[in-house]
Amino acid sequence: MGLGAMLIRADAGPEIGTGHVMRCLALAQAWQDRGGRTVFLMAQATPAIRERLSRESCEILLCDAVVGSANDACGTLDAARRLECEWLVLDGYQFDSAYGAGLSGRGFGVLYVDDSGKGQHSADIILNPNLTAAESQYKMRSDETQLLLGTNYSLLRREFRNWSGWRREIPPIAREILLTLGGSTPEPLALCILEALGQVKHQFERAVFVLGASSGELESLQYAAEQMKDETCFVRAPTDMATLMAKADVAIAAAGSTCWEMCFMGLPALIVDVAENQTAEAMELHRQGYAKYLGSGSTLTPGTLAAELSELLAARDGRRKMAERCRKLVDGRGAERVAAAMIERGSNRVIPAIQEWGRA
Repeated sequence: MGLGAMLIRADAGPEIGTGHVMRCLALAQAWQDRGGRTVFLMAQATPAIRERLSRESCEILLCDAVVGSANDACGTLDAARRLECEWLVLDGYQFDSAYGAGLSGRGFGVLYVDDSGKGQHSADIILNPNLTAAESQYKMRSDETQLLLGTNYSLLRREFRNWSGWRREIPPIAREILLTLGGSTPEPLALCILEALGQVKHQFERAVFVLGASSGELESLQYAAEQMKDETCFVRAPTDMATLMAKADVAIAAAGSTCWEMCFMGLPALIVDVAENQTAEAMELHRQGYAKYLGSGSTLTPGTLAAELSELLAARDGRRKMAERCRKLVDGRGAERVAAAMIERGSNRVIPAIQEWGRA
């Protein structure tokens, strides 16, 4: 018997970015690879995100409710029943324990993606792929809840698979810089970075600025880039971040889920937090030597960034050590492991689920 449907409840927009949806896309791809159907249920979705999901053979349903509300939960349950889904995946900070309580024990498994350590205790599986993930964060969970914790479960999309055996070249002076600030590019921080590029001590060849799928037009960035002597190009909502990371020698990035992609690619990086929930993980990445954390993006100055970037561009040994350390942290098979855990968990509860529905 083949796999059933996986329903993913996640959103993407200017305020929340695209990280929730993009990491769930990695899980959707792993499910598809095993013959399963994937459906996204969304209350917020940018045109670029809809287009990307459609290209990936993911179906999209719209949720007309306040995100995280009781109506939202009821709509999600109704969609799961209509699809006769095998698994429901929840990824979003608004989906609290009250939201999930009414979705458990309904004949399908519930997986909650949690990178805050405040997990969905009624879920069948809680996934926290962070460095800081620990069992002690989930003391109140049900005895039946399975924990998938740590970077072995980092969700990387298909585009990264072809780079699993690749080895990074480390030039004496870094030549290309990748700039990526998440799905919604904060304009003041982006302008700060562009100003810093003009102050670095070492001449680089190119800077590639990735604009997320939830970013606005940001005409001011294009104008600022045109005033610079160095070549700076913009790429909006790329479908192959792996290749951009492979070409780059260093990165300046927001401390979100992109960090696991950079680690897999062995890309030395300066990271900043653009949301409070990124701070703890950014500090831990810094402490263990996987990246250099520069603090909050809201307080970063061009001078500070230029000095740190100048040092990293010239630090060949430092970049090599960081790259080697990062490659050992994330192996790119996290989505496969999560899908396998879901399949195993599902096979173990098929009979009880059928009996429960039969008694209803």
